[in-house]
Amino acid sequence: MDRGPDMSVLHTNPRRFARIAGVFYLLVFVFGIAALITSGDTRFVANLIAAAVYYVVTVMLYHLYKPVRRTGSLVTALFSFAALTIGVLSDFGVVRFPVNTLVLFGVYCIGLGWLTLKATFLPRAIGVLLIVAGLGWLTYVHPPLAKRLGALAMAPGMVGEGALTFWLLAAGVDPERWRAQSTQDKA
Repeated sequence: MDRGPDMSVLHTNPRRFARIAGVFYLLVFVFGIAALITSGDTRFVANLIAAAVYYVVTVMLYHLYKPVRRTGSLVTALFSFAALTIGVLSDFGVVRFPVNTLVLFGVYCIGLGWLTLKATFLPRAIGVLLIVAGLGWLTYVHPPLAKRLGALAMAPGMVGEGALTFWLLAAGVDPERWRAQSTQDKA
């Protein structure tokens, strides 16, 4: 029975796995920015590609953070999957969600931030930046506030998620600390 992608590289080389996750995260930024600065079919395609790549990032981060708190990593990933799925279905006109999906990404970022603060293999400062990012995305729960804040509502998200992306690309994770934390059973 196929159990999904081969995660053996995570256990044999967690730093490499994290750097690969960083590459995919960078691609989310590239296609997301392309979607913001284009229009029509190009915007639609860029949005779909960004979402598809973000699904991959979410799965990879779920596995990367699973040693911290398995349940916390799963719940966090589910918020990302929900936001991505609702976004894609909205793009196709299948559903109309009453709240901007960035609110769900806000909860996702707060979850990642909390997991990062609890992780021994990543800098805690990134956890703080991710929580601030999540709070920025949460402003979209009230569209007039997000509109009034403009770029200030998006900036924390770009900084927080950008910091995690940069760290994953540049340093990955501390393999010894990741392995040590992964041997502890945490639900």
